[in-house]
Amino acid sequence: MGVMDPRTLTLSALQKHISQKYEAKDRARGTPGTWLWFSEEIGELARALARNDRDNLASEFADVLAWLCTLANINDIDLAVAVAEKYLGKDAPEGAK
Repeated sequence: MGVMDPRTLTLSALQKHISQKYEAKDRARGTPGTWLWFSEEIGELARALARNDRDNLASEFADVLAWLCTLANINDIDLAVAVAEKYLGKDAPEGAK
């Protein structure tokens, strides 16, 4: 797959890309092992935020999103559908998420 244009990238396209590139290994690792990797990336993002580490912040956000896609993929969740149903529908939460 070629480089995706960030101006037109969709959540569905990203999730599909992550699936095509990593899903076989991710499913073999399973949810518990994948959750550990995801948690590590959240920790790295937290450190970058706490230290105002602008050099690494975007990369850490990208890592968290990629690992979230991985968790969704191996648990058969379509993130775009989940987000649309929860936040864009008639019963979308008001105020706090």
